[in-house]
Amino acid sequence: MDLKSRRIALHTVLLFLVFSTIFPLSFSAANQPRNAKKPRPSASDNRLGSSAVFRVQGNVYPLGYYTVSLSIGYPPKLYDLDIDSGSDLTWVQCDAPCKGCTKPSDQLYRPNNNLVQCVDQLCAVVHLSTDHNCADPDEQCDYEVEYADHGSSLGVLVRDYIPLQFTNGSVIRPKIAFGCGYDQKYSAPTTPPSTAGVLGLGNGRASILSQLHSLGLIRNVVGHCLSGRGGGFLFFGDDLIPSSEIVWTSMSPGSSEKHYSAGPAELLFNGKPSSVKGLELIFDSGSSYTYFNSQAYQAIVDLVTNDLKGKLKRATEDPSLPICWKGAKSFKSLSDVKNYFKPLALSFTKSKNLQMLLQPEAYLIVTVSTF
Repeated sequence: MDLKSRRIALHTVLLFLVFSTIFPLSFSAANQPRNAKKPRPSASDNRLGSSAVFRVQGNVYPLGYYTVSLSIGYPPKLYDLDIDSGSDLTWVQCDAPCKGCTKPSDQLYRPNNNLVQCVDQLCAVVHLSTDHNCADPDEQCDYEVEYADHGSSLGVLVRDYIPLQFTNGSVIRPKIAFGCGYDQKYSAPTTPPSTAGVLGLGNGRASILSQLHSLGLIRNVVGHCLSGRGGGFLFFGDDLIPSSEIVWTSMSPGSSEKHYSAGPAELLFNGKPSSVKGLELIFDSGSSYTYFNSQAYQAIVDLVTNDLKGKLKRATEDPSLPICWKGAKSFKSLSDVKNYFKPLALSFTKSKNLQMLLQPEAYLIVTVSTF
């Protein structure tokens, strides 16, 4: 007889879910310095508008991604895009002879005499090569973007209207540059995504966020709040940032200006220091999980496993993930098991007393297996 059981699993890579409560970075009020304040806008920022808000769909497990719907063109047409703060360029699948396109032709973007020229300032920043030369100033601007999982998109840069409704009630239709991708490659053996493209939220010049800021429409702030039950919302601009119960740390200039990083961090287990120190973390909403190097990962697994001795048993028969546990009774939700596990925390060493708390719900999932 087949039995359906629920087991608790520690990801090979820890969940990104609670890392993303407020972005660029946020922490619990318990770790807030008394004098922490929201950065004051400069006088030149007074002309900037309010925030634009988008509904987020998706979850960490089992989908493994989050998406928003973005209107593009006039009349506007909706495109569902993966949220990716680890890359700059926004692109959609192109209505052209297309490799790797997953959408039917009526859901692809069709350029309409709106190609960006090679001499455009944005064209240089979307090329992988630093050697950007234009044989003809009127030729189109081609782009290529590669991702950490070895996926890629190749296409042409276009500029079109992207209507946005702001929280102050105004509606604007700025022209934003983005990619029209006609050659997509996906990392094997993963299934090609069902989305129409990627919403690039990095801090490079080609990012939609940077373009809106350069037009004087928003402050250069992006955030997303994600629910543990899936979904959430994404916002551009700083109107929705709480005035209290949040602390700030600056993003560190790293090897690439396109990534968000808060500098080195050390891992705490149940409030106590561990051997995991000097972690250089990049905040990347395009990654479903949080990845550690092998040494740090193994140290975390050992801490959790050793603390569970005599409490839970390893579920070696569950193929869902490499590390799973089971109890005397089936688990129905994370609330059934969170008392067995200790909280983790990331302590950012350049900011005194600044920690990101990770409760067990942030790094565990309940799997459903049938044997």
